[in-house]
Amino acid sequence: MLKQTFTLPTHKNTRKVAYVNARLMDPESGLDKKGGLLTIGDKIADFGPHLTKDKLPRGAEIIDCKGHLLTPGLLDIQVHFREPGQEYKETIATGSKSAAAGGVTTVACMPNTRPVIDDVAVMSFMQKRALESAYVNVRAYAAITEGQKGEELTEMGLLAEAGAVGFTDDGLPVMNAGVMRKALAYSKQFGLPVAQHAEDLNLSCGGCMNEGKISAHLGLAGIPNAAEAVMVERDIILAGLTGGQYHVLHISTAEAIDAVRRAKKKGLRVTAEAAPHHFTLTDEAVGEYRTFSKMNPPLRSERDRLAIIEGLKDGTIDAIATDHAPHDQESKRVPMASASFGIVGLETMLPLSLTLYHKKIMPLRDVIAAMTYKPADIIHVPAGRLKKGARADLTLIDLDVKWTIDPKQFVSKSLNSPFDDWPVRGRAIRTVVGGETVYRLGS
Repeated sequence: MLKQTFTLPTHKNTRKVAYVNARLMDPESGLDKKGGLLTIGDKIADFGPHLTKDKLPRGAEIIDCKGHLLTPGLLDIQVHFREPGQEYKETIATGSKSAAAGGVTTVACMPNTRPVIDDVAVMSFMQKRALESAYVNVRAYAAITEGQKGEELTEMGLLAEAGAVGFTDDGLPVMNAGVMRKALAYSKQFGLPVAQHAEDLNLSCGGCMNEGKISAHLGLAGIPNAAEAVMVERDIILAGLTGGQYHVLHISTAEAIDAVRRAKKKGLRVTAEAAPHHFTLTDEAVGEYRTFSKMNPPLRSERDRLAIIEGLKDGTIDAIATDHAPHDQESKRVPMASASFGIVGLETMLPLSLTLYHKKIMPLRDVIAAMTYKPADIIHVPAGRLKKGARADLTLIDLDVKWTIDPKQFVSKSLNSPFDDWPVRGRAIRTVVGGETVYRLGS
C-alpha cells in the first residue's frame, strides 16, 4: 500500500511552484504537449512547452512530474457529504479528503442534508464548514422546493445570491409539472441549472433494482426504463417552454439519452451527466441480492450501458459525475428491498473513467474533458481549464499504474462500493488546490 499524504489548504499561499517534465493537457483548448506549469500563490502564472527546469523564476519550488499527465483539477458535480445531519456516514472533511484522493479539486454537494439546503442559513453553514475543514473546493446545490417536498419553491433568488450552483431536489424528483415549470422559469433569471433526478414515482413504484430478467429471477420489484424516460421527456418540454437550463442527473437509460440527444439538436439548454458505475456495470452485478450494487437509478441492461458510452462519445452526455453516496454498513447489510440506495465513488471515478481510454473507446482528451471544463460549464464555475490567471487547481495523473480497488483503503467514512478487488489502471498521484498540494501518493 503506497503512502497517502493529505494537507489542508491554508488559503494563504504565496509560494512559487513549478511543475516540470509534465504532459500538459487542457481538453478545452486542445493542448497536449510536454512542458511545465508555474503557479504563484493560488493562480496559474504560466505554462507551456517553453517552461523547463532551466527557465524558471528565482526561488520557485520544483516538482518533477516525471512525464505524467498534468490536467486541470477534476470536478465531481454530484456528491453527498451528509453534513449536516448524518455525519456518521460522511462529513465535509472526510468527503473532501476522499475527493482529494481521487484527484477531484471541486465538488458540488446535493442538498438532501438534514436540514435540507433550502434556505440561506444552511447554505452559509455549508460554506463556513467547508472553509474550516475541506481539502478541496466545496460548492452546493440548493433545493428546488422547501424541504424537498415538491410543493412550494424555495427562495431561489436569495439562494443564488448566497452561492448556490443550481437547484435540485435530488433523490426526490419534482413530480408536479407546474412546480417544475416555475422552477425552470425562475432559475433562468439567475443563470443557474435545474437538475433533476429523473424518476416517475408512479412507474418506479418502490422498485429496488432494474426491471428485467435479473429482477424477475430474484423476485424483486423492478424500476422500468420508462420511469426515467417519461420524466426526462416531460422536463425537456418544460425546458423548451421556459428557456431554462435543464440538467439530467445520473442518466441511465437508452431512451432518456435519445431524448437528450434530440433536445440538443433542437438547440435546447439541456445537459446530462453519467456515473462510472452506470457505464461500467449492469444489473447482473446485483448477483444474489448484493446490496452494495443497489443504487438509484439502478444498474441497467447491457443495452443501456452501451448507450451511455455512446452518449459520452458523441457529446450527448456532457459530464461524468459519481453520485457519491456514503452509507454505513447497517444501511446496506439488510435485505435488498430494505437497503439504502447508493455507493461511494470519489476515489474510483478517475480509474474507472480511464478504462474508456485504455480500452480505446474514447480519446483521453474527451475522457478528461468530461471531468473538467464540461462539468464546470454546467454549474457555471470558473474551473476545469489551464489558463494564465486561472485558479491553480491541478491533478497529476499516472495513466499507466495498475492497481486493485480495495474499499478498506478508502479515506471516505463509508466503504459501500461494488468495485471490491476490481483491477484498474491509472490514478491521481498529486492533487493541487489553490496552488497547494492537498494530496500526494507515494514518498
